[in-house]
Amino acid sequence: MSTYGTSAQHAYTVGPKENDPYKYQVGFGNRFASEAIPGTLPHAQNTPQKVKYDLYTEGINGTPFMAPRHENQSTWLYRIRPSVAHKGFTRLPDNPDLEACFLPLNPKVHLSPTQLAWHPFDIPTGNEKVDFVDGLKTLAGNGDPTLREGMAMHIYAANQSMGNKAFCNSDGDFMIIPQQGRLDIQTEMGRLMVRPGELVVVQRGIKYKIELPDGPSRGYILEVYGSHFELPELGPLGTHGLANVRDFESPVASFDIDQSPWSIVFKLGGKLFECKQEHTPFDVVAWWGNYVPYKYDLEKFADVGSLEKDHTDPSIFTVLTAKSKTSGAAIADFLVLGSRWDVATNTLRIPYYHRNCASEMLGMIYGEFSGRSDDFAPGGFSLENGYCPHGIAYDVFKAATEAELVPTRVFEGTLAFCFETSMQVTVTDYAMKRSGKLHEHEPTMWDNLKGQFVNHIDEVNADLKAAGFPPLGTKA
Repeated sequence: MSTYGTSAQHAYTVGPKENDPYKYQVGFGNRFASEAIPGTLPHAQNTPQKVKYDLYTEGINGTPFMAPRHENQSTWLYRIRPSVAHKGFTRLPDNPDLEACFLPLNPKVHLSPTQLAWHPFDIPTGNEKVDFVDGLKTLAGNGDPTLREGMAMHIYAANQSMGNKAFCNSDGDFMIIPQQGRLDIQTEMGRLMVRPGELVVVQRGIKYKIELPDGPSRGYILEVYGSHFELPELGPLGTHGLANVRDFESPVASFDIDQSPWSIVFKLGGKLFECKQEHTPFDVVAWWGNYVPYKYDLEKFADVGSLEKDHTDPSIFTVLTAKSKTSGAAIADFLVLGSRWDVATNTLRIPYYHRNCASEMLGMIYGEFSGRSDDFAPGGFSLENGYCPHGIAYDVFKAATEAELVPTRVFEGTLAFCFETSMQVTVTDYAMKRSGKLHEHEPTMWDNLKGQFVNHIDEVNADLKAAGFPPLGTKA
């Protein structure tokens, strides 16, 4: 009898599954290779004199050619018609709610030293037809895409699929986090279905369109300029943990044969431009490279935390980070806050009152987030700029100081997230004046944080005496 077992017939992929009909390659930062028709990828070269089926070779890179090898990102595409086959660009009317320059010299952005919050943003209803691109609205950010460093926080609210219209963001990478309704995203490299509870990253320069299989949709977007998202270093955690590499999913090659009219909308410097063409942009038969969209299921995040006492820093919840030009300071970190165990002993388990040098922006996908003054709800948003003091309400604090400390599940049934940046952020005209959802945190929520220390004067003086010190009020 032969000792031979069996061999894999192809590389590992995942899918399809319920509510997601697509197949994915797994890994983060991999140089994938995918072909919808076997044998299409050129053998042992990238730019042959003639590609099979008379396809065109096209390259796209996400980093300069001379970037270090471990940072270099690019993809080769083999497509029916190249992107250059279009009818030229025209300027589109400005979207007054879309912003890209967050420098204080821009009169359309504002600095706020206080905590700000927004109730859930409205989704278009009735006869108003709004697709993903039309529904983009900017809340806050820093920097400017022309400077190649900074970030922007947007929301989208749409009730219509994009049809024969695609989008290409020349400013930065989009991290899209749906809060209501799945997004069926067709990209040049293939298709992804993204549900609430997942995120998707589509990098700068890649064309895509978004369909709404569940009807009206709403969600959040984190855009980064001049950098790409990467996994945080794990340090003493070792090889695995937090967002594991194998849980990231990228599309497989998928193409259409479509010679009908299309519109491609480009975002450049926050302005919108359009080019028309007589063919689909989604005609890539085969590709290989590492500049590829990907998605991640936030519910797969492998939490770590304190097993004995005290708090670990919130950086332990980091899923992805985008580095700035300053070592150790991120343009943006993306943190996930979901259900987990809390087991620390003799510890105030709730978040301690703090003043963070970074700016924090909080959103929620589902569930509830107690201890805040703003009825924080899914689809809403909050902001604390750097060094703005913040923390939970007094009644939550008091309950936490008196609670029995047994192993407890926290954030059960809740999925929230935090965008954190090392820079101060400015807030847009839309967020401050036109959204209709803004409200400041109510400072009275902390009125009961009285100076309880004064109730212990006798005890303090007794302790001072025992230690050989004079009582309070005695001048040195």
